[in-house]
Amino acid sequence: MPSKNSPPPASRGRTLKIGTVRAKPAPETAVAPHSGKVLGYFETYPAELPPKLSNLRRGVATKAGVRGAPGLDAAQTLLAATMFLEKVRGEVLDLTAMGGLVGCLPGVTLRAVEGSAPALAALVASGHEPVAAIPGDDVGRAPFVSLVLAGDRGNAYTEAQISWAHACTPPGGTLYLAGDKDKGFDRYVRRASGLFGTGETIAREGGMRVAKMVRRPGATPPQPVAEEYETHGLKIVGLPGVFSAGKLDKATALLLELLENEPMKGRRVLDLGCGAGVIGAWAAARGAEATLLDADLQSVRSAEATLEANQLAARVLHSDVDAALTDSGYDLVLSNPPFHVGRGVVLDITAEFVLAAARRLRPGGRLVLVANEFLPYERLLAGWQDVRTLASQGGFKVLSAVRA
Repeated sequence: MPSKNSPPPASRGRTLKIGTVRAKPAPETAVAPHSGKVLGYFETYPAELPPKLSNLRRGVATKAGVRGAPGLDAAQTLLAATMFLEKVRGEVLDLTAMGGLVGCLPGVTLRAVEGSAPALAALVASGHEPVAAIPGDDVGRAPFVSLVLAGDRGNAYTEAQISWAHACTPPGGTLYLAGDKDKGFDRYVRRASGLFGTGETIAREGGMRVAKMVRRPGATPPQPVAEEYETHGLKIVGLPGVFSAGKLDKATALLLELLENEPMKGRRVLDLGCGAGVIGAWAAARGAEATLLDADLQSVRSAEATLEANQLAARVLHSDVDAALTDSGYDLVLSNPPFHVGRGVVLDITAEFVLAAARRLRPGGRLVLVANEFLPYERLLAGWQDVRTLASQGGFKVLSAVRA
């Protein structure tokens, strides 16, 4: 069984300033509402508001990679509509701000917090100065706190979110909690209500729910501990909600098996979508000059902890695909790309991963990625050289391609 230890110490959330990055439209791209314009991955655009929110005083931006894009996340939409009907006014600390929809409510001053790099870019486009943070970070308090539970990231992560919301809500303050009934929302509301002292579900629409609770005095429970396991001679540290946090996933295991004889020493290797840092740490342990990127700040913190646990030197960046990179000339790009954002299956992220690999590899450099067999990633590699399937087993495939 994996052993457990405490996660890295919480740090103060940091205000993020994000520049504009432009890219050529990917094979899988978003289409802006109303205009029908095909957008590049990094472009932001106004999200279409549902009729019940169409009279809000301002719009909200979104982009590829934000939950709900090209529209709005259903749980956050119900959350904002419910707070509107409740006539919430004043300062609201939104711990899952996405594009800043709650900040569109009349009389609300939004303090936007996010751990998603695409969402942080959308918040900047919406006119906010967001704070990049994860559950457990000190982001202060506010009389009203809002939060969308990410039930798709597992029990430990939602427990971390609830504990965080409790710490951010002063005694007598109000938490508005939204989520998906099919992702355990009712169970989490019972947990949160016991912690806050009072609470009930006040809005329902389809499978989405919103609960309201007022905090009583009392201590905030600690954040769930990180998980640890060993694989390929490495100790992996996975914070709650991070992909492959508790054990090595089969797709990554297949990728590393096929790369066992690949020379790494002295090569510049880019791990795109690093998660807990398994691939990047594996390359660094074999002498590579490794750079690890992930759009999820929780994953970035995990990858940093993994490198530290193994006393490995590598660079880890919080990045919307490769937006945070300023260099190129890599010899090898390795990736197990994500294809879910919330409930949705999306291909535009992987499409941009492939474009990023082309931007960052030296001529003759190689991309190796692993994916579920049913995903049509081969068509994204048109124009590459020596495109081949290295393996196809257990429901996964490993693709290799050389930059022309």
